[in-house]
Amino acid sequence: MQTKPTFAPQLVIPNGVTDISFYINAFGATELRRFSNDDGTIHVSELSINGALFHLHEQTLHSAAVSPDRHNATTVTIGLFVEDVHAVVQQAVLSGARLLSAVQDYDYGYRQGEVVDPFGHQWLIEKAI
Repeated sequence: MQTKPTFAPQLVIPNGVTDISFYINAFGATELRRFSNDDGTIHVSELSINGALFHLHEQTLHSAAVSPDRHNATTVTIGLFVEDVHAVVQQAVLSGARLLSAVQDYDYGYRQGEVVDPFGHQWLIEKAI
């Protein structure tokens, strides 16, 4: 039986993070499970946005992956397809995201707006129109 490939991005967050409520408040994410360090900070959190999985993972010494704040840059933009782009972008901003580009319709057939979450990850909120 062949299974359909799926993506589950792993977003690196700084060490010492305890509050990831942004994802719950901004995108309606559900935290499925969490692995904490002895001091209560997050080591790994598995979240879902309407069935789409992603993970938050604290920065580790043995990995080349770093949180965007380390270099004030990122090499990945996470595309999140939603029904109401305006509402999700607005909720993300109200929850603490920084607006990169306002929602607009593009001639290639997408409505898109872009935000940066509190940990520096870029999100392209979009819908095919």
